[in-house]
Amino acid sequence: MEQPALLSGIRCHKVQTDRLLQNVYFSGDEHGTPVIFLHGNFSSALYWEETMLALPQGFWGIAPDLRGYGWTEDKLADSTRGMREWSDDIHSLLKALNIQKAHFVGWSMGAGVIYRFITDYSDEIRTATLICPVSPYGFGGSKGADGQPCYADFAGSGGGIVNPTFIKLIQEGDRGTDDPNSPRNVINTFYYKPPFHAAREEDFLTGALAEKTGSERYPGDFIASQNWPNVAPGKLGPVNAWSPKYLAHDVAELLAVKNKPPILWVRGDSDLIVSDQSMFDFGTLGSLGYVPGWPGMEVYPPQPMITQTRSVFERYAQTGSSYSEHVIADAAHGCHLEKPAKFNQLFHAFIA
Repeated sequence: MEQPALLSGIRCHKVQTDRLLQNVYFSGDEHGTPVIFLHGNFSSALYWEETMLALPQGFWGIAPDLRGYGWTEDKLADSTRGMREWSDDIHSLLKALNIQKAHFVGWSMGAGVIYRFITDYSDEIRTATLICPVSPYGFGGSKGADGQPCYADFAGSGGGIVNPTFIKLIQEGDRGTDDPNSPRNVINTFYYKPPFHAAREEDFLTGALAEKTGSERYPGDFIASQNWPNVAPGKLGPVNAWSPKYLAHDVAELLAVKNKPPILWVRGDSDLIVSDQSMFDFGTLGSLGYVPGWPGMEVYPPQPMITQTRSVFERYAQTGSSYSEHVIADAAHGCHLEKPAKFNQLFHAFIA
């Protein structure tokens, strides 16, 4: 798939690290303070171009296509390592670029990578700006503010939870609107609060469709489960990496870090992807009657993603750092794209 033309002021190069060949977008002066941008699932680094161009003078914007996404070398991710594959990739990228320390920005899944990066490489991160971040307990299969698993096998999380029609349409390169599950419709319905449409809708769709798919890639493999909704995590692909099965110790390890960077948490008030009532969570779908056999609120409630994140961040602040939470009105999962002026006001003041 051909890479869309770059915006004026953006440069793109392949950077060879000791782990893989990464496709990386750059903005600003390479002698400035580095800012690393990590995209979310079903997107790519080109989603950051406008945000990078808006950086104040004195900053060097760097946005890699993560493993499995965009135009970075196609290498499999061992999901049993949780977020470590991507975190280690970014550590290697910093080494290749001779960067000692940087500000980090992560959107959705990219924020989950930052949790792990703080844990393993805290000396390399100045600040963490997290946009609509995935819960520190992962996506699916958990309940309560403390992220308790709904079932011992973490059923309802991992590679089996993604709509197979959506995957089929990605593989076909579908750019239409006839099917409600089409990539274009999913982006316009859930990344933004309708009727918002991005000015670069075609480029963003191309960047998302560049994601690598299959049982070993997105969404990943899965195994059958006797527990509702009858699928449990496999071992490959990004959606397995977000399963609480492979993040069991991550929150405790994050809170144990001594030198914690401050966190800016920004989210849209209309986000239906990362939410206490996420429309991508089986607990929510079951409670609404969309998935038969739901075992009820006590066994499998909607995952309280916002509540879980806030609970972890409060403990994070109590153990040696700080965080601030900001909610952008009339915005959804891509609040930095929908309301760039508001987001940049918060973000620029934070990294200053």
